[in-house]
Amino acid sequence: MARNNFGYVLASKMLVDGRRSVGFMYHEPADDDQDSGWRFFCGEEDDDYVNAPDNIGVYDVSTILDIDGSIDGYLDSKVGMAFERNDRGFFDVVDDFGFGGE
Repeated sequence: MARNNFGYVLASKMLVDGRRSVGFMYHEPADDDQDSGWRFFCGEEDDDYVNAPDNIGVYDVSTILDIDGSIDGYLDSKVGMAFERNDRGFFDVVDDFGFGGE
């Protein structure tokens, strides 16, 4: 799936290398003009894993879409939104994620 001019995303290597479904994602303010602001995790990463820079990679959004196409409908969500996959396999909005939008 292609999304032209989307910008890069950050994702855990546990998600990408293991080709795991997205379990948690959030849209934060972009770091620069090339950044989409989207961050993706499988949901099994602990704080130590996430805080180690070598465990996070910069990817084109198509890489994540190829692994888990179910995120596509959420990619136009505004900055400040966060989503977590529930037990039924659908995404719920995380209301208390901890940062504001634009």
